[in-house]
Amino acid sequence: MDLFIGFDVSLASTAICVLSSCGKVVKEANAASEPEALTAFLHDLAGNVEAEGLEAGPLSQWLHMHLTAAGFAVVLMETRHVKSALKAMPVKTDRRDAFGIARLLQMGWFRPVHCKSVSAQKMRAVLTTRKAILNAAIKLEQSTRGILRNFGLKMGQVTKTRFETRVRKLANGNPMLEAAVAPILRLRVELRDELADLERLLRDMARHDTVCRLMMTMPGVGAIVALTVRSAIDDPARFRSSKDAGPWVGLTPRRDQSEERDISGHITRAGGEALRTALFQAATTMLRCGRRNWLGAWALRVAARHGQKRATTALARRIGVVLHRLWCDGTEFSLSRRDAAMATA
Repeated sequence: MDLFIGFDVSLASTAICVLSSCGKVVKEANAASEPEALTAFLHDLAGNVEAEGLEAGPLSQWLHMHLTAAGFAVVLMETRHVKSALKAMPVKTDRRDAFGIARLLQMGWFRPVHCKSVSAQKMRAVLTTRKAILNAAIKLEQSTRGILRNFGLKMGQVTKTRFETRVRKLANGNPMLEAAVAPILRLRVELRDELADLERLLRDMARHDTVCRLMMTMPGVGAIVALTVRSAIDDPARFRSSKDAGPWVGLTPRRDQSEERDISGHITRAGGEALRTALFQAATTMLRCGRRNWLGAWALRVAARHGQKRATTALARRIGVVLHRLWCDGTEFSLSRRDAAMATA
């Protein structure tokens, strides 16, 4: 008997549902969210396990890696697709979610997700830590501005290096304000030092990575952008064509068509937010240097017709496509279109 197994993973336990090929519930159980417990459950099943499904989540990639190493054909399922399908259930429980995941497997109505390699996950962990520390430092600086603003003290535009000097100058002579901003400034120094160390580490990682060095030949693409693209895509062979990278990252227009209604709206935002942000930042930087390369010149022509915002979004999408092509071909970015054509000929 062919079996389809759905796992609804939470932090402590995992709800499991086993369906037959005709959709009948064969077995339901709960197990600890540990590879050993799930592997033992699968080994105890009598029948031919056709497929096992996990909804992509924080623990899913770790469990997927261990279950695959144990010889099971585990599928990571796209979260948004699974969520939309399970939304039709009037009652939501872990048990019913596991049944819904198993049903999607049995019907074949799911979209598989690439499980990133361990090296890509480690790279992403460092990038996530950098982002968290940067956000914490910015939040502290904004809080300092708010404290001073209550007393009519305006910071104005200051650089990162002159921020502390400006704050101490405004708070000087007011003991209570000095006591209020002193711990914030000390924490800010610690966060900025840690951030500088992490960015130094990331620059070294990019410098010693062949793919990142190729990507950084494109204007506007630095170490952070290159590492973000590298860790997000992980395997360039995932895409049949480089043009598929644009829709995958969610930088193509959303479309809603039904009968006479046909609306093309904002971007789909289907992929990872970190990758979209990195590509958008690279596009913003490239537009500043304008016509110095063929890609920037193309974006300026788009901006003249459709506006700066749409041009930046279109350029971000095209940067992702070109970076994927550079990765596949192993070539550097060419500033002129003719040189680019000759390099790929």
